[in-house]
Amino acid sequence: MFWRMLATIICFSVFNGLAWGKTENQVRSVDIYITPFYTAADTEKKRTVRVDSRFDKLLRSDDHARIVEVQSAIRLEPANVSPLTMMVLASRLYDVGERDASVFWFYAAKDRFFTMADVLEGYSRPAPLTPKGEIYAAIVSFVRLAGPAINGYAFCDIEKQQMLRNEAFKWVQENPYALLFDEKQQAKEGGRQALLEASLLSNGKKMNDESAYLQDSENVAALQAGRRENGADSRYCW
Repeated sequence: MFWRMLATIICFSVFNGLAWGKTENQVRSVDIYITPFYTAADTEKKRTVRVDSRFDKLLRSDDHARIVEVQSAIRLEPANVSPLTMMVLASRLYDVGERDASVFWFYAAKDRFFTMADVLEGYSRPAPLTPKGEIYAAIVSFVRLAGPAINGYAFCDIEKQQMLRNEAFKWVQENPYALLFDEKQQAKEGGRQALLEASLLSNGKKMNDESAYLQDSENVAALQAGRRENGADSRYCW
């Protein structure tokens, strides 16, 4: 419940342009620090990535092609990629100018994590000093810290944002996370497949509610006015 409340607060603070102070500087990178998993930096030597040994070196790279390579590899074998890896990918794609792809993976990471929290024990609430609690805290931090930049760009074009939002959700539906069915992971009561289906149904309803909000012309006008007022368009729509 806490996680869903947090996601809703962040989403609607973006809608209304209220969450971040006004500045005219263009935001060209996602400068966040989420230890021990990710530390943003100007150069590969200073950047920290510790989410997946298959991709850590590529995601640390300053090379545009190597970041895009991770995206291609995940699409080829999506079942065993963690939401944390996808969050780092989203951040790095933003850094190298692939901002539409950044939006897609940011939403997909959130949706995949929702299924983890709803199917498996230990991922739906804070649990300090435990591995699962650490992952929970890291995902929440990514949403809070990377969300302003990635959503700031996404809502430059609401029609495109909605398209990417729906594509990300469809991808998560079609590519369930293998960890959900790992018998070494304790599942909540109710059966793994049934819990997964209920999670997707719930998240799909929330997504549809957001879409309905954005189909109201008065809401869109308020969003656009808020963005103009706080300088979001000048920061993100370049």
